[in-house]
Amino acid sequence: MTALDVAHEYFDAWNRHDPDGIVATFAEGGTYTDPSTGEPLTGQAIGEYASGLMAGFPDLNFEMVSEGQSGDNSVAVQWILKGTNSGSIMGLPPTEKTIALPGADFVTIEGDKIVSVVGYFDQKDFVEQLGLQVDGHPTARGSVSFGTAVYMNTGNRAKPGAFSITAIQSASDEDMDNIEASTEKIFRELIRMPGMIGSVTARIGGRGFTITAWADTESLKRLTRGGAHKNAMGQFFAGNLGVGGMTSVWVPERMNSMWVRCTQCGQMADAELDAGKCQCGATLPDHPPYW
Repeated sequence: MTALDVAHEYFDAWNRHDPDGIVATFAEGGTYTDPSTGEPLTGQAIGEYASGLMAGFPDLNFEMVSEGQSGDNSVAVQWILKGTNSGSIMGLPPTEKTIALPGADFVTIEGDKIVSVVGYFDQKDFVEQLGLQVDGHPTARGSVSFGTAVYMNTGNRAKPGAFSITAIQSASDEDMDNIEASTEKIFRELIRMPGMIGSVTARIGGRGFTITAWADTESLKRLTRGGAHKNAMGQFFAGNLGVGGMTSVWVPERMNSMWVRCTQCGQMADAELDAGKCQCGATLPDHPPYW
């Protein structure tokens, strides 16, 4: 069996969605690495990585563009990874986007087994093809830390009567991934709760924050009665979710009016006065949500 034959077996296993078959092409201690693995994978970890990618792209397929054998024990393969993201990947819900991601693998072989696969592809291209944002920023600058945020709004433009604010500190990146998975489940329930107006959740380093606006304090009490939020609190107090954190309820002391710019005269007007009319007489546009 030539080195090319072994490489073909490897890619055939990928294209028939056979994680065990992929692992079987590797020698004992053989490694796989690409820009997303962080470190070389070996043994069953390779199969788990493949399973995760196949779950995110159930129709995954590697289309060979070119291949060549350099020496007796190495193969270079240029490919295009095609598939539709109809399953969860990176802990995110599916985007239903179809990708065509170019890349290359360099495969080293001894006998009829693979001792290493080193893959290359453009991570930015991959994320953008999924329809996700790529935001390049430093982790920290002096006393300022940077992170990411998600905003969810029900379309309710009423003034909030209460805010729930939570903060949680993670023990590791894996712990933060679990926190984010719990937050996603909570968000799915929040959007259906009467009295919920809008929510912002942020991840900054190892800390997670969520600020949710409610019509009143009675509305937010539904969070504690069951469902994903109660389960997450159980994991926090009796399990291993996070290493510290707090929950709180805030009632506004004062909330000023929402101002909106008149499309006719260009001046800011109080959206709550004069039945939605500007002083110039024009009807004001709908004001944005308070939260």
